[in-house]
Amino acid sequence: MNTADFLKTLDREGRLLAAAADAAGTDAKVPTCPAWQVGDLLRHTGAVHRWAAGIVADGDTTPRPFGDLPDLDGTELVDWYRDSHRLLVDTLSAAPADLECWTFHPAPNPSPLAFWTRRQAHETTVHRYDAEAARGGTASPVAPDLAPDFAVDGIDELLLGFHARSRSRLRTPEPRVLRVRALDAGADAVWTVRLSAEPPVSVRGADGEADAELSGPADELYLALWNRAPVPNVSGDRSLAELWREKGGF
Repeated sequence: MNTADFLKTLDREGRLLAAAADAAGTDAKVPTCPAWQVGDLLRHTGAVHRWAAGIVADGDTTPRPFGDLPDLDGTELVDWYRDSHRLLVDTLSAAPADLECWTFHPAPNPSPLAFWTRRQAHETTVHRYDAEAARGGTASPVAPDLAPDFAVDGIDELLLGFHARSRSRLRTPEPRVLRVRALDAGADAVWTVRLSAEPPVSVRGADGEADAELSGPADELYLALWNRAPVPNVSGDRSLAELWREKGGF
């Protein structure tokens, strides 16, 4: 996938998120994030959009603090989110290909512009699913014009990026090996996750024997690994699937 693909997905997903939030109402509970109402979801995602847009626009080389969350609700809050999303999309669209700024994943990325466009596309997709869960009814498909490539990329980012960081709580007292496999994305859509008392070490490919395997269609597996849906299939030691459910979130 390229930056233009991610930008197109980010644009679509933010529009869907706002529409679902508007339909649900900002007081609605978010079943996929039990501590949140839709208003909390909008404030969080909108603040992340503005934070990322500021880093890109100013070429920050170090992290910047989040801004204050708006004291808004109802339609005004939905409109504020729409403005935040549009600011981000427009900022990324206007950014130069050779942009230099801070990023936070240890996994290699082609460029800071590619990093932020990709990260915000996945951020918005997951939270769009949250908003649609609050609204009820059928959820939109994950990046229908790019699936399963987009879902595989999101799994890759989660395993090789987020869970490579020291903040990952996905740990075991004794070494264990978890396999993750997207069944509809080709032979290369497999990851091996080595668990221990340290942050997980993940690689692409089926590297050695595994204690358990989580598998399914890429889009379903994507949502499951972000703890938004059940894991489609679990083989081997099911306690590792439960460990993911309890400790795999951010």
